[in-house]
Parts: sequence; C-alpha cells; structure tokens
Amino acid sequence: MARTNAPRNKRQVTVFIMLMVLWEVGSESIQYSVLEETEVGTFVANLTKDLGLRTGELAARGARLVFKGNRQRLQLDPQTYDLLLNEKLDREELCGSTEPCLLPFQVLLENPLQFFQAVLRVRDINDHAPEFPAREMLLQISEITTPGKIFPLKMAQDLDVGSNSLQSYAISSNSHFHVLTRNRSDGRKFPELVLDKALDREGQAEFRLTLTALDGGSPPRSGTAEIQIRVLDINDNAPEFAKELYEAQVPENNSLGSLVITVSARDLDAGSFGEVSYALFQADDVNQPFEINAITGEIRLRKMLDFEKFTSYHVDVDATDGGGRSGKCSVIIKVLDVNDNAPELTMSSLSSPIPENQPETIVAVFSVSDADSGHNQQVVCSIDDNIPFLLRPSVENFYTLVTQGALDRERQAEYNITITVTDMGTPRLKTEHNITVLVSDVNDNAPAFTQTSYTLFIPENNSPALHIGSVSATDRDAGTNAQVTYSLLSPQDPSLPLDSLVSINADNGHLFALRALDFEALQAFEFLVGATDRGSPALSSQALVRVQVLDANDNAPFVLYPLQNGSAPCTELVPRAAEPGYVVSKVVAVDSDSGQNAWLSYQLLKATEPGLFSVWAHNGEVRTARLLSERDAAKHRLLLLVKDNGEPPLSASVTLHVLLVDGFSQPYLPLPEVAAVAAQTDPLTVYLVIALASVSSLFLFSVLAFIAVRLCRRSRSGLVGGCSVPEAQFPSHLVDVRGTGTLSQSYQYEVCLTGGSEASEFKFLKPILPSFPSQGTWEGIEGKPHLSE
Repeated sequence: MARTNAPRNKRQVTVFIMLMVLWEVGSESIQYSVLEETEVGTFVANLTKDLGLRTGELAARGARLVFKGNRQRLQLDPQTYDLLLNEKLDREELCGSTEPCLLPFQVLLENPLQFFQAVLRVRDINDHAPEFPAREMLLQISEITTPGKIFPLKMAQDLDVGSNSLQSYAISSNSHFHVLTRNRSDGRKFPELVLDKALDREGQAEFRLTLTALDGGSPPRSGTAEIQIRVLDINDNAPEFAKELYEAQVPENNSLGSLVITVSARDLDAGSFGEVSYALFQADDVNQPFEINAITGEIRLRKMLDFEKFTSYHVDVDATDGGGRSGKCSVIIKVLDVNDNAPELTMSSLSSPIPENQPETIVAVFSVSDADSGHNQQVVCSIDDNIPFLLRPSVENFYTLVTQGALDRERQAEYNITITVTDMGTPRLKTEHNITVLVSDVNDNAPAFTQTSYTLFIPENNSPALHIGSVSATDRDAGTNAQVTYSLLSPQDPSLPLDSLVSINADNGHLFALRALDFEALQAFEFLVGATDRGSPALSSQALVRVQVLDANDNAPFVLYPLQNGSAPCTELVPRAAEPGYVVSKVVAVDSDSGQNAWLSYQLLKATEPGLFSVWAHNGEVRTARLLSERDAAKHRLLLLVKDNGEPPLSASVTLHVLLVDGFSQPYLPLPEVAAVAAQTDPLTVYLVIALASVSSLFLFSVLAFIAVRLCRRSRSGLVGGCSVPEAQFPSHLVDVRGTGTLSQSYQYEVCLTGGSEASEFKFLKPILPSFPSQGTWEGIEGKPHLSE
C-alpha cells in the first residue's frame, strides 16, 4: 500500500506522465491509417519491412503490440507478422469531433527489450447525415421588421469530420427569405435566416419553409427541418442581454442540478412585449448537459460532466419577449479537471518462474497511464521495500521490474509483489496490481549429513547382510537436485578390505555387514560415506562412519599352566609339614575375549580327598586347606574348572597331581636382577616361559633324583639312610622352580632315595635368600585381565 510518506518507506520511481503528450505522435513514430468501419482482418502494413528488421526477427524477439488501455485494435499475423485489423473501428465513437483521430501504440520487442512508437489513424467516411435537434422551428417576426434583418436558426449536427462534416445550409424557394451559413468560434457552422422583403401580416400571416443541411461527402448526405414563421403585430423592442458572451468554469464532479451561471436580458417594452423568457438554443442536443430556467435565466447541470470527453461547451441562449422578438447571447463553459480517474497499469510481459542464481533478471515489463490531466496526471510507481526487486523506468511510460541481485529459492520460493501506482492529484488515487513470481531451483546446495560422524556397533559373529545402521543426508534444493544417492568412499587405510566388510544402499543410506566379523581379529574400523545429489553439476559431501565390533563370548579359557598335552601328568610336591594356606601351585589361564568375557574364575570340581585343598577363585592359587597328617594319602588328583564371566559362560578343566613328601626344604627366591627382567617382559610370554621352565625343571629334578639314588646305593657303607649335601656352592642337581605358575616362593629341593626301599625321602633345606610375600610375586600377573581376571 502506498503511503503519504512514501519517500521514507518505499523505493519509489517517480515519473511525470502527461497523457496528452504521452500518446501524441512524434516525428519518429510510424504512422498507419485505416478507414473506419473497415472489416476485421484487413491488411494494414508489413511490420518487418517498416521496422527495418530481418525476416523472422520479430518472432525470435517476441514482438507484441501494446495499446493504451490494453485494447488490441490491431493484431500480428503469427506467420507473416503483417499488421491486421483486429476489430471494426468507429471513428466517431473513438475520437468524437477530434480530428485527426489517432490511436497511438507501441511495438514491444522483449528479447532484447526495445520499443517502437507507432500510431494508427482512423480516417473518416461519410457514414452520418446532418441532423437537426428538432424537426420544427418556430419564428415570430413583426411585420414592421425591415429587410436585411437576420434571424439565427438552430444548427444541425454531423458526427463526421473534415469534408464529410456539415458544410452548408439551404432553404426552400420563397420570395421573402434566404439563408446564410456562418462559422461559430468552435468551427461549427450554423444557419441564419435573412429577411429579403418586408412582411405584411395582412397579406400573409404565416410561412412554412424547409431548411436543408448538407455535408461534403461523396455522395453528400443531408438533413432537413421545417421552419414555421408567424408574422406579428408591431413589437419594436427586442430583449437585450447584459453581455453578448458569458464565460463560466465548472468542475467535472459538480452534482446534478448545481448552478453553472445565470444570464440576464431585459426588454424595454411594456406589458407582454416586455416579458422575457429564456431558452437554450440547442436544448435538444443529445450532448447538451445543461438546462436553463425559462424565467430566471439560471443555467444548471442536468448531466454529469466528464473532462476526459469534453473540456468545454459553447451554449447559445435565446431570450424572447411576449411579442415574439428575441435576443441571443453565447455562454462558454469550461470544464475543470478533477482527479476522478485512477492510474491504469498495463502488463506487457511477465516472466515466471525465474532462476534463483541469475542477478539483474527482468521479471516484468508494464506501462502506466492516467486519464486525468495536469497535476492529476502525474503518477508515482512503487513496490514494497522488503523484497529483492527494483522498479526501473524504461522508455516513456514503461517500467521494468528486475531482481535486486541473485535470489535464493531455499530462502523463499515465491514472491507476491504488489505494484502500486499513485497519482499526485487531490485526493490521491491509486491502482494496485498483484503479480506472483516463482523462483526455480538450481543445484546450489550440496547434501548435508545429519551428523558429521556416525558410530555404529555390531556384535561379532553376526549373520551376513545384517543391517548395522543408517546414514542420512538432506539437500535443500528441490526436484532432482534434492535426490541423494549414497556411496562408500575409498578407505584411507589401503589394507582395510572395506568392500568385503560393509555395503550401503544407494537410495536410503542403510549400511549392511557383508560377512561375520571376529572381534579378536578386528575390533574397530572406520570409513567415509559420500552423499551425492542428482543435479547438474552434481554436488556431494561426506561423513565419517566408525564401526565398533562388540565382543561375544566365543572363546573358552585356555590353560597355560599346568599344560594339558596328554604327556606325563604334572606333579606338584607338597611337604607334609606345610601349614594351612600353603601354595601348592597356581593355575594360569587366559581368554582371547575382552571385558567381562575375559574375567576368569577358578573352582575345584573334584579332589581325591575333599577338604584337603582349596582354590582361590580369582587368581587360581591352589592352597592347602588344613594341616597335613600321616594318614593323608601320598598322591592326590585335583580336577579344577576355569570359567569366564560371559553369557553364556565358557569353561576349561585342568587336572593337577599333588605328591605329599617328607623332608622338603624351602627353595630360594629369584635374584632381584632376574625378577626385574621378568617384570619388563610381556606377561603372556613370561607365563609361557615360566611354564616351560617349570616342566623342564621337574624333568631335570627327576633325572637328578634318580642319579642320586644310584650313587647313594653304591656308597651305602658310609652313609646310613642319608645323603650328603654340600654346604659350599648350590648343587647343580637341585631344581629352581619360580612362583610364577607352580609355587608362590622359590625353594631348593634335594631328592634322595633310601636304601632298600622304593620310597623317596625329601629333606628340607633352608632358603638361600629371605622369603618374600607371595602377593608381590603375583602382583604383575593379577593386574592383567587376560591372564587371571
């Protein structure tokens, strides 16, 4: 909506258009002419030749004809681009008495934008005969009137112009009168009756004459009226007006019955000869919008005026006394223009939709006009200031609506634009024209993932073609530009066999595992997923996908010590003097799984003598549960169960042989240097080495014991039931067994066989090094969940 303070609220493009000048034909205009009443489809001219253009150029450039008021008087032949008459024209209806009758129009070429001014002249034909306003006229003439006296007569009307209009008047043959043809100030011709011979009422009291009006057409047309002349007795004073010419100005919006002007005449005679009555000389004229009071001489409005049709009127007033004598005056009434016509907008070209990425695009071409004149004709053209469009004046009264920079369809795909045309009259009138402009999409937005990275979880040992998750991307464009396809991108790690691990649905982004995964072989991997639209050129983006393989409890515990390889069973030696809680051995096991699936617990399932031994559930240490006695069997077999914490739990069993012996000495602890080196190595490697060393030590211990028994038998004479033990260096036939898998402390053992008996005797020796708590020895192992927890 336009406001009074439009310069502050809107971008306005103001142009002052004078309608009378706007449609005036300039020297550079192309002029065509056609006779009125010519049949529709009549050839007027060849437009291509007249404009100096090449054949076919009018069609290529989108030629159009633009007439004022959007009334198409002519049409373009789509094949030859000849100008053809589009309707039968009536010059009198179009232009009235105006000559020449010109209909200006423009030839609009849209691409590129170019205008040509042209005008169509409608030539008059003699299709109207002169016509008198009344079929009869009455004149009262005194018998004393001297010859040469002139009597004005009512003139005839001819709607034609030029030579086809009314040219002369003639009167029927008689001996007393002849008629003269006179020109009025507005160019119209009126008749005057001239008395040639004195009248004698007694000789002839009445005359009847025929008045003929002739035009100049070929053949000529005519109209007639009867004149009745009554001869009166003497009335020697005719009415006389105060002025011969009256002038008045009347706004065109005056109400019906409003006073225009008052004329006044007086008659010096007395009685009925001095009484004056007024009448309009052309009272029956169909175009006469006035009426006069016969007594007062007040001229009032009887029809609404229209400045755009008639700007002035020439009215003749007749004053007649009671004796039949009359006087005449003229009244010129000028019609004043008021702002009673709203501006008109004619849309010549409208482009919709328009691409979003093109700046300075011509959206519409239109023209504006106002039928008023002067200041009332000046117009202001504007649009809302919150839209990215501009109005630019083109040639004469044409405007172009262009985009203000490139548009963004994703921000706004449709604009409803109101073009407001306001004149400068009082009160101001305006016209609003609404257009809708659609913005077409171009591929200017790449697909955008909902997340920059995705983390997916898949349990190991999954079934092939398992749906493991989805990625999703959206595109702000429309149509095919918004259709997204997904693909796997080449992994950064060339060793990752991505094509054999996962696949993606190109339409919806669903990810599938192609084969079963093994957590122990591949715990996690990552790759890039691409999203590409179907625009031209295509745009794409990518996102990172991380796949975490979830561990399943698919690996049973594996026992490292004691070895269960089907060879000779492992036997642990326990002195009968051992206290309760004595560490007999330690079961070492690992689990390839992770987390709680690798948490191991130990359980004693079966024993030769229940209650004698116990197993610590968390570290697998086998300990004595009570004091040993002589009644306890020498050999024991223990069945232990190693179980993980998975769901369902998996387990492994191990068999441990225990031999109770007498006279068993404590072993020595490992040197600090050896312990330090062992602590720095890998726990699993250490356990394997310790287990192998333990088995080898036991084997070596058995060989040495056998040799010692043989030596003792040979030297039995000097030794009774005993074996000599060197006190100097540590003898080589003693076995060093670390507490890493068998015992919690290091001991030295000497094995001797008594003479005459197959039983073995064990003598306990003091430890070479001070004893350390067993907890410190196992601290490094218990801290590794793969080994003991």
